[in-house]
Amino acid sequence: MKRKEFIQKTGFLSAGLTLGFPHLSFSKTKSYKMGLQLFSVRDAMKLDPLDTLKKLKAIGYQDFETYGFDVDTETIYGFKIVEFKRILDDLGLSTTSGHYNFPDSFDASTEDLLFYVDKCIQTAKTLNSPYITWPFVKPENRNPEGFNHLADKLNAIGEHASKSGIGFAYHNHGYEFEDWNGTTGHEILIQLTDPKFVKLQMDMYWLIHSGKTPKDLVSQQPGRYVMWHIKDMDKVTRDYSELGNGSIDYTQILPDPETSGLEYLYIEQGGNFAKSSMQSAADSALYFKQNLQALL
Repeated sequence: MKRKEFIQKTGFLSAGLTLGFPHLSFSKTKSYKMGLQLFSVRDAMKLDPLDTLKKLKAIGYQDFETYGFDVDTETIYGFKIVEFKRILDDLGLSTTSGHYNFPDSFDASTEDLLFYVDKCIQTAKTLNSPYITWPFVKPENRNPEGFNHLADKLNAIGEHASKSGIGFAYHNHGYEFEDWNGTTGHEILIQLTDPKFVKLQMDMYWLIHSGKTPKDLVSQQPGRYVMWHIKDMDKVTRDYSELGNGSIDYTQILPDPETSGLEYLYIEQGGNFAKSSMQSAADSALYFKQNLQALL
């Protein structure tokens, strides 16, 4: 065994034993940055994005998933893309994925869809972001017919993006796991999308909210869940909550990142903040660093 591998493995085991989880045996072959989906602090980003990023860096966040790209002005958070990249570089931060407004192109022609996709690809390249991500499905399309149509869209986007060296992923919520007369949206997408072109971003909160487990889904599609969203669930309302403050025990339910195909992970909290979005981001970061980071 090489010296580096020995240090990695023995260091991980020591950390696992210290945390009291000797039954876990993930192989620590990659170091994952602590990421945040910036939608979690959208109020702060709207008021002062530069100051917000500085504070998030001080908390310990290193990587981000963006949202809110404006295709008409080619801006994000009020900055031209190249300006936002300069800000990230100056702060030593990165963005590895972005949620783009693909749902508005659900019924667009292939030509119009790929025109928008090209704008997203160029943005991702400027930001040095490896992935563009489809974030949600509008309510009127959450049915078998809609998801069959969605699968065609995902394949077209994924194949087109891959030609430019950019990865493409689909982000789940809970409606993908509802029973639609013997099938589900998730089953339709798994059956009809090409895993070479369409990767999956696993929102663990929504999986558990729907009665599924991350480990089961990874076992069904190993290597395909390249990104994770990690957020907790309020013990009473089942709304979002800060990590460690809710009902999800992530020390028990995290799948093996290598089996998952994990490349990037993002903490997220869409609302229901105990005090403020920034305080929730800080509280979740502290829990992640103390309880989860050593498991990855």
